[in-house]
Amino acid sequence: MTSTAQRPYRGVFPVAPTIFDDRGELDLEGQRRCIDFMIDAGSNGLCILANFSEQFVLTDAEREKVMHTVLEHVAGRVPVIVTTTHFGSRICAERSRQAQDAGAAMVMIMPPYHGATFRVSEKAIFEFYRTVSDAVDIPIMIQDAPVAGTPLSVDLLARMAREISNIRYFKVEVPMAAAKLRDLIAAGGDSIEGPWDGEEAITLMADLDAGATGAMTGGGYPDGIRQIIDPYLAGRRDEAMAAYARWLPLINYENRQCGLQAAKILMKEGGVIGSEAVRHPLQKVHPAAHAGLIEIARQLDPVVLRWGR
Repeated sequence: MTSTAQRPYRGVFPVAPTIFDDRGELDLEGQRRCIDFMIDAGSNGLCILANFSEQFVLTDAEREKVMHTVLEHVAGRVPVIVTTTHFGSRICAERSRQAQDAGAAMVMIMPPYHGATFRVSEKAIFEFYRTVSDAVDIPIMIQDAPVAGTPLSVDLLARMAREISNIRYFKVEVPMAAAKLRDLIAAGGDSIEGPWDGEEAITLMADLDAGATGAMTGGGYPDGIRQIIDPYLAGRRDEAMAAYARWLPLINYENRQCGLQAAKILMKEGGVIGSEAVRHPLQKVHPAAHAGLIEIARQLDPVVLRWGR
């Protein structure tokens, strides 16, 4: 079932972690609880199968199982973005069509890359996104992320927004993101439906000042990010700045110390899920970092630490 939320999509769309049991197998019941918590905690929408979802340790069959489980369980309560990144244009287009047919509100896609050196030209990048756009009727978010190692110029992004029908959203998480967002909005005009912040909100205030209208963060505390974004979008910048100052130590700790494990650690501590396991070769964070994350979070009293208790 497709969400009834109206475009343009705005607000907090955190990445949902993929939940495993202690053996490293998919925990679909835990996945459903994770999704319920994230909606209850104020997420305006969700993103699944992203890098912070450990999409790179899932088989294709597991990806499909997680996608269908989440979309069926959400049942239109909030819009869901499905990450469909793949190097192959045709495969990415097929993944994106499957996500649309299953009820995704949007797909998020990094430019084609593989390893440290396999890159393609701007012309091929343009054709890649046009191929995917031709396969779907829902908006596409371009994920401009350092992990791809692919430079995406403002001119290229703005041209794709103008000339490719479904390219409308941009998650910018490269260095100097605010400057790039500002330049993209100026270059793309009304074609830029959703200029969004990324990278766990570490640059959120600067990105909001640059014109960002959405944020894709970690999934552990959407209620805290809402305390920043809601007043900002309502014109109360001072209130947003004060909230940002409160939550920044936790944002920083997630970004610099725990990474994609932060959401799972907090969800396990709050009884949302039964295991904070990640799949090998990923390693659990150091016990001191684990304790530090929870200590900082407790001072803020996020919903995650109370939801399952």
